[in-house]
Amino acid sequence: MSRKLVAALACRAGGSRLYGKPLQNLDRDTTILDHILQAVSASPEIDAAVLGISEGWENLPFIDVAKQHGVAYIIGDQRDVLWRLIQCGRAAAATDVFRITTECPFTSWELLATAWQRHVDEDNDITVVDLLPEGMNFEIYSLAALETSHTEGSDAERSEYCSAFARRCPERFRIGLVGVPEEWHRLDLRLTVDYPEDLILCRGVFDALSDRGPRIPTKDILAFVDSRADLRNLVQDYVEPEALWTPVVDRNNAARPVESDEGEQP
Repeated sequence: MSRKLVAALACRAGGSRLYGKPLQNLDRDTTILDHILQAVSASPEIDAAVLGISEGWENLPFIDVAKQHGVAYIIGDQRDVLWRLIQCGRAAAATDVFRITTECPFTSWELLATAWQRHVDEDNDITVVDLLPEGMNFEIYSLAALETSHTEGSDAERSEYCSAFARRCPERFRIGLVGVPEEWHRLDLRLTVDYPEDLILCRGVFDALSDRGPRIPTKDILAFVDSRADLRNLVQDYVEPEALWTPVVDRNNAARPVESDEGEQP
């Protein structure tokens, strides 16, 4: 059976700390979501992107974004984010789903080819990267794994914490953990947008490095952030140095991490 990887991008405008995060501008012409869609389009491993838009009038602008970028969209339950991801996959006839959150403008795209190849070759249910700065990791799920998580998980595990069931019950899945270069193990950094200070930092990164995009190299992002203590310190209080997948995989011996060929020479 041929495999089809689809980027399922859950979109919602609401947010108590910063409204409309995916629609916030990185520069005058480019929003976070624009930048993500441009990077997805530049990734040959991903066959299509679908926006999983939450119900509600405030989310109607995401339909315009989908039309502007020529991608499909679905409208779904605000709280059941996991079901929206499944709907995205089904709408594009996906066998597998690429997941990042739409408030994270920078992803370690260099690792995607290795992760996707391992996912297929090892017949994984879930393949992930971990230990990168918050906001730069990604996950690949078989559509069946998402459906299992939705059926067997709790309401809380169907929310934006879409990986919660798989991390609670890893024995239900074959999980592959793709290693990253040790110098990229940076749980001390944060590159996601949840607070206004996060947006200032990410705008700084984009202003300095957008000419190297849309798949801005991880090593360049890390070097820039390390060179700008003023920006890094803005978000220091929000950093949560927690590995999500590594403890799960190690504890359950569900997979053996290996170094990515691309990642070994950053």
